Amino acid sequence: MEYKIEQVNWPVEFPEKPEVRVEVSNNHEFLQLHYFVKGAQLRAVTTEDQGAVWEDSCVEFFCQVPGDRHYMNFESNCIGAMVASRRLSRTEDVQPLPPEQMALIERRCTFPREIIEERDGEFSWEVELHIPLSLIFRDSQPQFPQPLRVNFYKCADKTKKPHFLSWQPISLPQPNFHCPEFFGEIVLN
Repeated sequence: MEYKIEQVNWPVEFPEKPEVRVEVSNNHEFLQLHYFVKGAQLRAVTTEDQGAVWEDSCVEFFCQVPGDRHYMNFESNCIGAMVASRRLSRTEDVQPLPPEQMALIERRCTFPREIIEERDGEFSWEVELHIPLSLIFRDSQPQFPQPLRVNFYKCADKTKKPHFLSWQPISLPQPNFHCPEFFGEIVLN
């Protein structure tokens, strides 16, 4: 399935709207996310996992198994440095994935994992993530078709033109992606 990440939730403060889409598939072992981005800025100064990737040119996937109070966030900048954790909210019960679990997430990116100081221009880039379903469905074996509550995001908090796009709209006064109440549903087949 393909989803467009095109909701500009805070148009007055953050009107920038790069073109973003994500293709989602699964093979009953991995959830595969393939992001395609075209935008005016490019930045990647975070090279290590669990660093501030959201400040860079970044794509994000948040998901929640129905019936679970916790959700997972998987955030990757354009060079494949990632943040991933299980949590109740932005600040509550945050459980970062340990290095051995982070290493299980396969990543393919247009750019090598090297610092990219911010550049202006027109840039197209891709990030492909293969996330083991065992990281998402920690306490159970998924039965297919399997519903999953999700939202997809594109952000770049520290660029000259910061932006905060989502797949599903977010009705909050300021940018915040850590809001499962605004997740939509997809079905993994």
